[in-house]
Amino acid sequence: MKPIKKIITPALTFILLMAGTIIHAQTTFYDLNTIQKIEITFTQPDWDYQMDTAKAGAEGYIMAQSVKINGVEFDSVGVKYKGNSSYNSANLKNPLHIALDEYKSQSYQGLKDVKLGNGYADPSMIREVLSYDILKNYMDCPRANFAELFINGVYVGVYSNDEAINKKFCSDHFYSSGHTLVKCNPIVNPSPSTKSNLKYIASADSTAYFNFYEIKSDYGWNDLVKLCDTVTNYPAAVSATMDMDRAIWMLAFNNVLINLDSYTGVFAQNYYLYKDNTDRYNPIVWDLNMSFGGFPYVGSGTTSLGSLTITNMEQLSPAIHSSDANWPLIKDVINNASYKKMYIAHMRTILNEMFVAGTYQTTATQLQSIIDTSVVADTNKFFTYAQFQTAMTTDNTFGSYTVPGISNLMNARVAYLQSTTDFLYTTPAISAVTASTAAPDPDSTVTITANVTNTNAVYLGYRFSADSKFVRVPMYDDGLHNDGAAADNVYGAAFTMGSLQAQYYVYAENANAGMFSPERAEHEFYTLQSSVHNPTAGEVVINEFMASNDDYMVNDYGDYEDWIELYNTTSNPVSLSGLYLTDNYSNPAKFPFPSNTTIPAGGYLIVWADQDTSTAAYVHANFKLSASGEEIMFSNAAGIPLDSVSFGAQTTNISVGRCPNGTGPFLQLSSPSFATFNCVTGIDEKNVASISISIYPNPANNSVTVAMDPKMKTNIIRIVNTLGQQMFATTSGNDKEIIDVSGLSPGLYVLSVNDKVYKKLQVTR
Repeated sequence: MKPIKKIITPALTFILLMAGTIIHAQTTFYDLNTIQKIEITFTQPDWDYQMDTAKAGAEGYIMAQSVKINGVEFDSVGVKYKGNSSYNSANLKNPLHIALDEYKSQSYQGLKDVKLGNGYADPSMIREVLSYDILKNYMDCPRANFAELFINGVYVGVYSNDEAINKKFCSDHFYSSGHTLVKCNPIVNPSPSTKSNLKYIASADSTAYFNFYEIKSDYGWNDLVKLCDTVTNYPAAVSATMDMDRAIWMLAFNNVLINLDSYTGVFAQNYYLYKDNTDRYNPIVWDLNMSFGGFPYVGSGTTSLGSLTITNMEQLSPAIHSSDANWPLIKDVINNASYKKMYIAHMRTILNEMFVAGTYQTTATQLQSIIDTSVVADTNKFFTYAQFQTAMTTDNTFGSYTVPGISNLMNARVAYLQSTTDFLYTTPAISAVTASTAAPDPDSTVTITANVTNTNAVYLGYRFSADSKFVRVPMYDDGLHNDGAAADNVYGAAFTMGSLQAQYYVYAENANAGMFSPERAEHEFYTLQSSVHNPTAGEVVINEFMASNDDYMVNDYGDYEDWIELYNTTSNPVSLSGLYLTDNYSNPAKFPFPSNTTIPAGGYLIVWADQDTSTAAYVHANFKLSASGEEIMFSNAAGIPLDSVSFGAQTTNISVGRCPNGTGPFLQLSSPSFATFNCVTGIDEKNVASISISIYPNPANNSVTVAMDPKMKTNIIRIVNTLGQQMFATTSGNDKEIIDVSGLSPGLYVLSVNDKVYKKLQVTR
């Protein structure tokens, strides 16, 4: 059985139909095999002085006249220097933050922020990109590649190009974006006593935390104080408030790769925390330019930098800081017997997959080859080209310390870790993970079995959607849990199929060690798909969307928001459970439809693209649409597109829809047709536009009056809900009709006349 991480998507080339034009998906901004070209134009002759002054002050942006990304030009863009040790006013090559939307609404491939790292302290020039490429296999993290930067036509150098951690990132990875987001970096100069370490500061007053963290959401200080209190004082309860699997992956990664400019190092910084829909915080690693020993300070309490030699780094203990109150999250993990076994299991997986197998070396060679020409031309780099060429195997002096050659460090690191007691323990062995049925019926009981040896405890973790928490239950080898004979090393556990899809993994441990199957769990997992019919391509289509809604239609929260209309072309109801919607082709599983979401036969489903929370009656996606243009894709559980569209800049309050309805090409509609028929072949749009109706009062309570064009002798009036279900229909020969709506539930409806003119109708009580 093959594990998957959410959805593993085959390489696909999308050919999309938009207003009769064939559009091919462009190379993504973070494609690992391409170098991006970024050109900044300043009109200020002293732009560098202004940038330095802003960095020394409140770190505000300087307006660039334009920024061109791979030939696409944007005017009036915010640019500023960023970084701590990597920034210096004397540098000719400083790290940059480019904010495309600082002064006006604009984006590139839906991205508004560009973060560029300058290769400080890294003779290899690939530490950041290589480290993120490794980390992406084990936890959600930013994408990264390389970019060539030009300012006023002059080549500055080659940079790492790292995805920003913001609302869009949270939406992409955690299925929401409106909750607490914390940047865990001191806003003052970090020091051994200035850490973002989640230590409770003996005060419920959030102002005591202001120098140590930044809140990047609309609220969150009280949430952060409660988290610090739990991590520091109530370690037994920490799993209820933090995703401990992700936290353990972060700590395992930091330790294996000697990534000490991180939570594990002296300043306990360079990570984010996002509180997801399960009310748990997810750690997100940030700033990897000094991994692989590029930052040699591990710290000791609040008094010492804890400077390490290369030998010290090669032999850094997996249990570093395990008894130090200034790293409470590490204490929580190492001093919990099960968490420690999971931690060592995750370390072993990273070590074996990336370093024992030599995978990282192959990637490193590829990355250095990609940027070789750019590095030669970079006269502002911090090391020579010769040092770049030998940086994998040669140690280099940088300032007051030595930066190790990456493969030198990791070869010795592998040898050391494999010799430690924790790595020498015999681990459980897990095989033959099997479901009792490959396609279970909804609400049926499914048994998962696994052959496990060298264990004294086995657990099954399962959930029914990617935005939910895994439930972990014991598995038994007693002959009573559909596990075969007792004591035959086959363990079993059952659950009820509570949705059309289930995700699961197996974890086993003995007195000394733990093991996961798949080994990358919980980041990867096995999946089960129900036998219930999901739509195939063409059965449910993206029928209409509005990417700039200013005053056309409000959602159930009372806000004007973007929306997407899906249409069921079949004569049978279909389920969308286990299917996905996205505004990013490279992330097809971005928004999982809520369990039991259905579209009636020949009906419609409105998905509000507003980052709000779905309710029992309304579906809200965890992304918004970009008015400057982007993409929408509807896909199945295997990541195969069922429908997709790419679109350009949009006009406010004008929708784009298929014409004819459900099957035609996407066209700009003369009048939006929210949750109703778009158009039919042969409609004279000019004549349709000339027909007018009015409805009042609106909102309506018990009745609504429809006043129609007197030139129309017979009118068919319909009222439908946002699922496309017809709630009322009548044929009228009058130019004014009073309709009783007292039997309709409060909410949003669409009133149409002759399936040509549409009006939004709000029913209240």
